Amino acid sequence: MSFIRSLIEFVLDFLETIVVALAIFTVLYLFVFQPHQVNGTSMFPTFHNGDYLLTNKLTYRFQSPQRGDIVIFKAPLNVNQDYIKRIIGLPGDTIKVTDGHYVVNGQLLNESAYLDPTVTTLGGRLLHENTEYTVPANEYFVSGDNRANSSDSRDFLAIPAQNIIGKAWIRYWPPQDMGIVAHARYN
Repeated sequence: MSFIRSLIEFVLDFLETIVVALAIFTVLYLFVFQPHQVNGTSMFPTFHNGDYLLTNKLTYRFQSPQRGDIVIFKAPLNVNQDYIKRIIGLPGDTIKVTDGHYVVNGQLLNESAYLDPTVTTLGGRLLHENTEYTVPANEYFVSGDNRANSSDSRDFLAIPAQNIIGKAWIRYWPPQDMGIVAHARYN
């Protein structure tokens, strides 16, 4: 009889541990971090197709996104898909594509820290070359690092702040690229 009692206590303790672990994981997943897989080459060479990231969902509860942050957001044209892009323009900024580069608030955006000098930025379906666009309040202008193969704000304009899931935080796959994600900072 004591064996059965011990077995039942062990099973109940085990189940309690599992339930507590699942509750903690659920809270962390919903409010703190979320895993994402990079699909496609729009952020190449910063990220490769198949990279796995943890997205920090907590940061933007305490501060606004900054220019240069790499964010994960709900795709504007397909709510079942998430995109990963770099923030180029903040609310109120004026964006223009000129001579193969972004011009933000009248200043050429220096992207040499993460883009090869041969990368050319062209106008898109909605933001045409040499056309100014002012980012609306509570929205962000985003762009992929692989400009020739990126569907971004040049095609769908700025994204609403509420569509941003979080900030790319840690790359955990592949192992050789594992580490904290570097975000660009501009003057």
